[in-house]
Amino acid sequence: MSKDYPVPSGYLERETEVKKSRFIARVYPVSSRDEVREHVARAHQDYPDARHVCWAYQIGRPGSAAEAAMNDDGEPSGTAGKPILNVIQHKDMGDVLVIVVRYFGGIKLGAGGLVRAYAGAAESVLSEVGRTIQQSRVQAEVVLGFADEQPLRHWCDGHEGHIESIQYSNRVNARVSVPQARASEFAAFCDAQKLDYRLET
Repeated sequence: MSKDYPVPSGYLERETEVKKSRFIARVYPVSSRDEVREHVARAHQDYPDARHVCWAYQIGRPGSAAEAAMNDDGEPSGTAGKPILNVIQHKDMGDVLVIVVRYFGGIKLGAGGLVRAYAGAAESVLSEVGRTIQQSRVQAEVVLGFADEQPLRHWCDGHEGHIESIQYSNRVNARVSVPQARASEFAAFCDAQKLDYRLET
């Protein structure tokens, strides 16, 4: 079974209005709970006077997400985070966070109205955001000399590899992720450069 699945290709923001309440929806690609926290904190900073900052996310493959959560941020239970998450799941996207910021317009929407408004805001941004395919990746720990760092970076740039973290001591310790389809190429590169590496399967 293929592990590839669609994810948002980048950040997008859209605004809708329902009975004078403003709903500002943001979508982000995310791969960790820490990233979710950072984006939610930024929304609170960007809109400090907003009444509610509601959100939902799922990380991993749609239909069997490794992690998902939602938050109503003071709206009646089940009227904000859940409809946002339902739209995310309906769109069959993974690694996605949707935040909906609400400015109250003075007219109460009622529970059904809130559900429709938050779902509509999530729909507006998710239907427009670009999609890219998330390929399954493998992680590797690499120990190398300082002179080997540039060739490693060069290889990653040309082969969709990402250096996730790098630490310097008497040697360089790098954590690298590469598409699963390129794992054997990466191993061959490390062997040719005589690098000490360990692929995590």
